[in-house]
Order: sequence, then C-alpha cells, then structure tokens
Amino acid sequence: MGLFYRPSYGNVGCSSCINGRGDWSRNDTKDLWSCRTLWRSMRAHPQLNVIDVLTKYSHDADDEVACNAIFGLGLIGAGTNNARLAAGLRQLAVFHTRNPSQLFMVRFAQGLVHMGKGTLSLNPLHTDRMLVDPVGLAGLLAPLVALVEPHALVLGDSHYLLYFLATAIQPRWLLTLDENLHSLPVTVRVGQAVDVVGKAGTPKTIAGIHTHTTPVLLTSLERAELATDQYEVIGPTLDGICVLKKNKGVKA
Repeated sequence: MGLFYRPSYGNVGCSSCINGRGDWSRNDTKDLWSCRTLWRSMRAHPQLNVIDVLTKYSHDADDEVACNAIFGLGLIGAGTNNARLAAGLRQLAVFHTRNPSQLFMVRFAQGLVHMGKGTLSLNPLHTDRMLVDPVGLAGLLAPLVALVEPHALVLGDSHYLLYFLATAIQPRWLLTLDENLHSLPVTVRVGQAVDVVGKAGTPKTIAGIHTHTTPVLLTSLERAELATDQYEVIGPTLDGICVLKKNKGVKA
C-alpha cells in the first residue's frame, strides 16, 4: 500500500519522482504519492534536496499535488524555524493568492514551521526514540489519510482533522531538575545520535559533540548525555524534562 511505502533517495529525491533520464514525471497519481512519501520520511528534519522537490510540486497545476506538497513543507520543518522554508512559504503565499485552498495550506504550513517559536516539534517517538507513542502515531496518520482526498475532507467540512496533529507535538527542549523539582543547570554534551544496537563494548552514542548548559534545544536527530559525574539521571534517558540526583560517590 502506497501509504506505508518508504522511498529510497537519490540526488534530488525518490526514484518515483524522476525517470531514468532525470526528467520530471507528470503522472498526477505518481506525483501525489511521491511528494507524500518524501515528507513523511523527513518529518521535522528538513534537507535541501527534499525541500527543492516539494517546492517544485507546490507549484503544480493539480490542486491535490500542490496541497500535499505544501503541507509536506510544513511537516518536514515543524518547529525548526528553518529560514529557507519560511522564505519559500512566504513566496508560495504570494503565488497562491488567488487559490484559497492552496493559500489555506500555506498558512497552516507556516504555523507548523514556527510551532512554539521553535520549541516544539512533531514526533510520535519517545524515550530517546526507542518507543512509539500509538496516540501520536495515529495523530500523524489521520491528516495524512485525509489528504488523499483534500477537497473532500481537509479543504471541505472536515478541516478539524488537522487538529489530530496536536497528539504528536512534543517539546524540543531538555530541562534538568533536582529532586525537589527546582531548575538545575548542568553541563551536557549534545551531538548527532549514533545507533549502537548490536555493537560490542561501550561505543560512543553521539558524534559531533558540542557542550551546552541546560536548558537546551535538541533537533529530531540529536541526543544529549551528561558531561559531569556529579549528577546522574533518575530516568532511563536524558530527554524532555529530566530529574537528576546527586552522585554520592563523587565529591563536588
């Protein structure tokens, strides 16, 4: 089923977006599912090649393709305040001034990009991306399915289906508290998350390390770990709002 198809990326997009000669395919059904699979796979993590592909589709003459591509631009940049995405959406607002359906999707996409002024994101995963929240996943899937026929649902009388996205909203911040639930600034190392499943020993869990003091904002692909031995995390992971306790075996 196309809804769960995961594309393989080339230089500019998935294999269904361009043919073997590098020309854009003009089949409406293929265009629609191409842009949908692109933005589902790159949720809250904008990449230039994906932005370029979706931007091309957002100018498509077919309303359904354009609306899906515009919504995709908002979804891949949800909560990132990405400057390139924001500028592109402003240009789309001018381009679609006389098209109320596309203009509605542009305004909604702008709201997603600037969600929480950059402090919130859309993510159905939790506990350091190890567990899936079924409610959040369903909240993401509901508008995706509704956008198969946008004029019959989202752009018709069922625009409230977009509110299901609220169930997948999660904070991007890492906030550390002491055992009395008071704010506790500590030093943490932040970097790109590394998959260590199946690796022997104690491999590094993050790469490209930067040191920050909490509270700090994390992207969808970043992970944090404590840079001090004075405290230890009570919970299993270090993300969201974490409670720390003093490590009695270490002197200040």
